[in-house]
Amino acid sequence: MFFKSLFVPAACIFAAAGSLGAQRPQTPVRARQLGVAPGIFAPGPDNAITDVAGVLVGQTTVDDGDSVHTGVTAILPHAGNMFDARVPAAIYVGNGFGKLLGVTQVQELGEIETPILLTCTLCVWRAADAMVAWMLAQPGMQNVKSINPVVGETNDGTLNAIRSRPITPAAVVHAIESAHTGPVEEGSVGAGRGTIAFGWKGGIGTSSRVLPKSLGGWTVGVLVQTNYGGILQVNGAPVGLELGQYSFRPAMENPHGDGSCMIIVATDAPVLDRNLRRMAKRAIMGLARTGSFAANGSGDYVIAFSANPKLVRGADQRRPDVEELTNDEMSGLFEGVVEATEEAIYNSLFMATPVTNGGRTVHPTPIDSVKMILKKYGR
Repeated sequence: MFFKSLFVPAACIFAAAGSLGAQRPQTPVRARQLGVAPGIFAPGPDNAITDVAGVLVGQTTVDDGDSVHTGVTAILPHAGNMFDARVPAAIYVGNGFGKLLGVTQVQELGEIETPILLTCTLCVWRAADAMVAWMLAQPGMQNVKSINPVVGETNDGTLNAIRSRPITPAAVVHAIESAHTGPVEEGSVGAGRGTIAFGWKGGIGTSSRVLPKSLGGWTVGVLVQTNYGGILQVNGAPVGLELGQYSFRPAMENPHGDGSCMIIVATDAPVLDRNLRRMAKRAIMGLARTGSFAANGSGDYVIAFSANPKLVRGADQRRPDVEELTNDEMSGLFEGVVEATEEAIYNSLFMATPVTNGGRTVHPTPIDSVKMILKKYGR
């Protein structure tokens, strides 16, 4: 088994023999390189969830022969011990067809005490067990008897031998310990290695927005794991319809749009769990803008947290003195979440590279065709 944190150079990508519909190699691009920049707010320096100060992302991509293509993506609200320095958090369930571990305690207490892991459906429990073991081994954790691991998933069983449950403790530890600030790998990496979206290759995508100073100057970052169906729209242009690939079309392999999308929202704004949940709700609006209708079999979850250092909570903290934004100050953050979610999803598609399982290759969204469609519709 081979795993690593990687970005696959475009020069190494070739259409595999036996693929469905031969396609010429294409260079992955981020949405903004195509002129696709949803909304009105500017992104942060890296246009990534890591533009939120303190947030780190690490990834392990697992490939084993022709059949195993999966991975782990770890999102850390800060670099310290999460159990001793918890952050406010909330979860919103757009559609509950999924296996999000740890949800009830987050909803009850309004905080997260571990890194957030994303992986494949049947690997959730293995990933959680490995993270708990890693956390218990950290300094100062000798007397800890309860940990609430937060692990989300999408089902990559078309491109991945999912029944083999190939995620190992080493893969999980690598994702956590390799987490870093700065640019985030996107596309067919980490937990997005084997995912499919709108019939094309899905994956990991990220984006951010920085509010103007008049609205607080706060940063919002989003990371997505895309593996769902629907009718792809890009900046409102009907890409799926134009290319004849959309849900409820009989020729589609996934005609009913089943799948899932995990969305992680981070902010440096001083927001507690009640308003974080309101932010999480808005991420579903960004998902809808891309053409998702949250199909019956699509597990669509949003985990939102604040990385504001003044809101960090010690495990034994009593009566913290915190300030939080008022309800009237939230609207700019809501808009930022919608914009960043939409763009993160486009990045997951446009940065994807082909993945092959059993002679069947799933290709990325054809970028040249997207360009022509955007031009046709003036987008």
